[in-house]
Amino acid sequence: MNTRPLTPWLPALLALSLLGCGGGGGGDGNNQVSGIDRGGIAFAQGPINGFGSVIVNGVRYSTAGATITIDDQPGVESDLRVGQVVRVEGRLDAGGTTGTATRISYDDDVEGPIQSIEPAADTLIVLGQTIKVGPSTSFDDRISPRSLAGLAVGDRIEVSGLVTAGGVIEATRIELKSASSAVEVKGTAGSVDTVARRFRINDQQVDYSTAQLGNFPGGQPANGDLVEVTGSVNGSGVLVATRVERRSASLAGTTDDSAEIEGLVTRFVSAADFDVSGQRITTTASTVYEGGTSANLALDANVEIEGGFDASGRVVARKVQFRQESDVEFVGPVDVVSPSAGTLVVLGATVRTNPLTRYEDQSSADVERFSLADLRVGDYVEVRAYRDAGGLVATLLERDDLESGVDVQGPATSVAAPNLVVGGVSVTTDSRTEFRNNDGGSITAAAFFAAAPGREVKVRGTLVGNVVLAERAELED
Repeated sequence: MNTRPLTPWLPALLALSLLGCGGGGGGDGNNQVSGIDRGGIAFAQGPINGFGSVIVNGVRYSTAGATITIDDQPGVESDLRVGQVVRVEGRLDAGGTTGTATRISYDDDVEGPIQSIEPAADTLIVLGQTIKVGPSTSFDDRISPRSLAGLAVGDRIEVSGLVTAGGVIEATRIELKSASSAVEVKGTAGSVDTVARRFRINDQQVDYSTAQLGNFPGGQPANGDLVEVTGSVNGSGVLVATRVERRSASLAGTTDDSAEIEGLVTRFVSAADFDVSGQRITTTASTVYEGGTSANLALDANVEIEGGFDASGRVVARKVQFRQESDVEFVGPVDVVSPSAGTLVVLGATVRTNPLTRYEDQSSADVERFSLADLRVGDYVEVRAYRDAGGLVATLLERDDLESGVDVQGPATSVAAPNLVVGGVSVTTDSRTEFRNNDGGSITAAAFFAAAPGREVKVRGTLVGNVVLAERAELED
């Protein structure tokens, strides 16, 4: 998440950390374990996975005594939501899985009315910004259904997400907001005209002729500046700014500090010289890769970086972990839940959870600090998961209010009419099943089963034992 520099209070935090550990340590070459062994500041950036304190990048940070800001205004933990991209500063415990936050800051990427929606591309436009929704998107429970289908042109939304090298926002959270004339957007300034006092953020033109400007070294915006703009849109579609502030994409770490950053690769020269969400990264021969190799590093790769800062402000990666995109989704009742094992069974499929699983309670119970321990047999859940050698791993687990039907989407295997397996869930069809092509048109059962092997398939039906009887089976792109 890109927020403004936090240097005004950084010296005080450094002083506290030095008092707590008896002073700073000396250098260790590449600082790959700095911040854990030597007591420096721990910086974390990424979507919130859950609560019970605040969980970011699989680390549970205690918020007792932490300063929390929401769009630069004072806030509390209950103001935060799952999927929002936040920046955390504090201390990590020795094990690296828990810590204590000193400061948590959240700033959205864009807030304003929806200009257009493209369901086929899973995109929408807000203030000239393209927003992509997908398996990593959490939706506000006031959006019904909680998907792109629950939104309409003119709805005012707030979006938080991971930004691609091309400026597309891959949404991790979409909130429905009340109507207001004020809007805000954050992004890279381009086509800056200091005479006309205008610039563009992607497709949104900004007029800053009467705006209050902040943090610009040259007094005015320049091409390439990361800016946050607040104002209103006039009848010509121009965002007339009341305030424009220069932000910093970089973390304010020093050589005693550690960092854990989840984001997309936004600049790539080589495995030793690239940016993640605007933060400079380098690797060494000792860097450990999980879920891929250095050859998989490229623009827009979704990664988590763990490491320490060098003297130039780069993060020297101790570990590069490639994040898996979920390709299986199902909605239905819980058959079995085992919090101690970190597993649950839904529609007969066993799903593992891990520290990166995102939890949210969208049911009427509305448990804020929702976790696997709150689930009961029969609870209705939505699960998004990916497959590894051990089976299904949940990236998102939401509890919903009870519904009558079940849904499953994923790659089709073991296809033999009238049966198939979708994402590990057994499915059967009968003479009442409606079959559709990827364009929504009706097709025959024979055509469906001929095309289904290896394809993405979406099924809506009812549960009969541990088998889903399909009312509708649709081929997906």
